[in-house]
Amino acid sequence: MTQDKPNAQLTEIRQAIDEIDQQLQLLINQRAQKAQEVAQIKIAAEGEDAFFYRPEREAQILRQVMERNQGPLSNEEIARLFREVMSACLALERPVKVAYLGPEGTFTQQAAIKHFGHSAQTLPMAAIDEVFREVEAGSVDYGVVPIENSTEGVISHTLDSFMDSGLQISGEVVLRIHQHLLLGENTRPDKISTIYSHASSLAQCRKWLDAHYPGIERVPMPSNAEAARKVKSEWHSAAIAGDMAAELYGLKRLAENIEDTPDNSTRFLIIGRQKVPASGDDKTSLMVSMRNQPGALHQILEPFNRHHIDMTRIESRPSRSGAWNYVFFIDFSGHVSDERVAPVLKEIGERAADMKVLGSYPKGVL
Repeated sequence: MTQDKPNAQLTEIRQAIDEIDQQLQLLINQRAQKAQEVAQIKIAAEGEDAFFYRPEREAQILRQVMERNQGPLSNEEIARLFREVMSACLALERPVKVAYLGPEGTFTQQAAIKHFGHSAQTLPMAAIDEVFREVEAGSVDYGVVPIENSTEGVISHTLDSFMDSGLQISGEVVLRIHQHLLLGENTRPDKISTIYSHASSLAQCRKWLDAHYPGIERVPMPSNAEAARKVKSEWHSAAIAGDMAAELYGLKRLAENIEDTPDNSTRFLIIGRQKVPASGDDKTSLMVSMRNQPGALHQILEPFNRHHIDMTRIESRPSRSGAWNYVFFIDFSGHVSDERVAPVLKEIGERAADMKVLGSYPKGVL
């Protein structure tokens, strides 16, 4: 009798789970049907060139999901589940094509999947400027490029690409970066003579490598994924890369989370051809060229302070228009459609040699 009671309870709970699963399945398919109806309306109104992915709408939905969450699943976990449902429903309308800095298995691909879900079609590109070109040409809907790492700083190549591009930033995603020391099946742990990885990853793990492999050669590679691919069949070598690369190339994790900074993360930008309406919690990125004169930086910063606009980042790059001239890249909280933002942009535009809004977009949710 003692044994029968827990078995009966388990049977009852499992039956309840089965019933809930049936309800979930029904509701998910009902949602998918509504997504198909949206697609039909958009195609009728805008033709085959209609854009189905709405960054501001998806950000609003994910925020609502997290706000009404009562657990036991965490806010981020429940939002990830809804992200995949939304991704699958969007694929019924038309799969989103996304170019990213490749090859396959990079952190940038991981960021693309985190933002768009697994139902998006992700296409690897060899360089950041190729991602920009693919989006500009209309071969893909969006691109994903790295912009800054919390340890190593800004990605200059991405900033430089915006100088000649008319693309808009339509979103951002922050990815927690975990680095692992990976081995192929042909290498014994005590026989490692070379460690491959991207230069930034080698830098992010410098202290750990100095402590554990001080005499081992460190060879920079174009990407972590390329390093992982190389060591899969090479003897006496290891790679530093992430989870996707380890799984893609079937490598063994000799050591996990070897990054020197516990909160090491990289921010990625989503680039597209369309401006994004306000979502209610947005960020704007500017590119400002200033004349080479005293107080130039103060002229940019002062309007933000006076109008109480939170500036979250500023970077400078040498201008291509002349020696000792600089271009400033600025991020601040707010959307260009916000009333309090308009006077700031007006003042900076009057003071600057040139100003370009790179995009207003939802702050990263996941």
